[in-house]
Amino acid sequence: MFDLLKKKIGGFINALARKEQEKPVEKPVEAEEQKETEKEIEKPIEQPIVETISQAAPTTPSVKKEPEVFEVKMKEEVKEEPQPEKAPFSQPVPQPTQPREAEEKFKPKLGLVTRLKSVFSHEVTISEGDVKSLLEEFEMSLLESDVSLDTANFLAEDLRKRIVGKRVSKAAVGEAVKQELRGALLDAMHDGKMDLLEKIKEKNAGGEPFVILFVGPNGMGKTTSIAKMAHWFKQKNISSVFSASDTFRAAAQEQIQEHAKRLGIRVIAHQYGADPAAVAFDAVAHARANKISVVLIDTAGRQETAYNLVKEMEKLVRVIKPDLKIFVGEAIAGHALVEQVREFHKAIGLDAIMLTKMDADAKGGSALSVVHETKIPIIFVGLGQAYSDFREFDAQWFVGNLLN
Repeated sequence: MFDLLKKKIGGFINALARKEQEKPVEKPVEAEEQKETEKEIEKPIEQPIVETISQAAPTTPSVKKEPEVFEVKMKEEVKEEPQPEKAPFSQPVPQPTQPREAEEKFKPKLGLVTRLKSVFSHEVTISEGDVKSLLEEFEMSLLESDVSLDTANFLAEDLRKRIVGKRVSKAAVGEAVKQELRGALLDAMHDGKMDLLEKIKEKNAGGEPFVILFVGPNGMGKTTSIAKMAHWFKQKNISSVFSASDTFRAAAQEQIQEHAKRLGIRVIAHQYGADPAAVAFDAVAHARANKISVVLIDTAGRQETAYNLVKEMEKLVRVIKPDLKIFVGEAIAGHALVEQVREFHKAIGLDAIMLTKMDADAKGGSALSVVHETKIPIIFVGLGQAYSDFREFDAQWFVGNLLN
């Protein structure tokens, strides 16, 4: 599950970690300041020595009264005896201050915090130049994994803002980047969760059943998903009834009746060609009369471009006024999934998404894109053929599967 996207994300994290670990260790700011201080200390010590020597020759008093004779002799003496101890200067040359003594005198005293920082100095700061090319490759990897262009752009930019300028230990670059990427992915998924059980409880408290309408293209596993959801409710001691409102597709009613038989659930059905809204109306009335908590309405699969079927769906919503409208689509539908959800949402106003065949989704980008671009939450996912292969969707679980 999500093997391709997981591989691309892991490759990005490892590449950035390797690049940062190869960078030279940054020195602490205090160490640099200390080095500059030492340089400033050395400068005033060396400079006066040069000046004293250069100024001493013309101003030193002569031993003889005749300047000319002195100059000749001095030059000769210098030529014959260049030794410093025989130089004809009456004023001794000042000796330079010992560098070690100057260091000890002017060296700044480092506090405990500064010393601790110098010990833990094996850190790097992630720069714009370090990540620019890697983020471009990361964005391309997302597109290859069925992530939409807008979502890929958002993730790359959000991640750039999170990691550029971040100072981390060289040994923990990979983990630091992974945590920031986790935050970016959760932001893209609008990390929020619908409390369906609480909504049902509130509606039932008023003596009314909670009505759920399922819509989506044909062949997406809508009827099977309804049966899985009924099984999930049954595990939580919540009663339900099926409305066989798919009166268009051949064998649709037989299929839902078979699921009902296995689960021990009642089905409300009319003949083929009947008004789907009339079937749903009867199912709601049955649930109200028998204190059944939830009505699950199956509908005919339809493409978003099928005008007559879309109008029929709009009528059903007006008559029944469902509490929750769920779009059922395949996780492996790729970029088409986003457009399908947008068109159905435009027609009836969707409340949630249910994705089937999540276990067969090798790429993983569709779920990420559909939530980010439509702002409609995923509520359940199908992970196999059995009734139990069904779970509530959780953004933390999804992101964890991508990063671990």
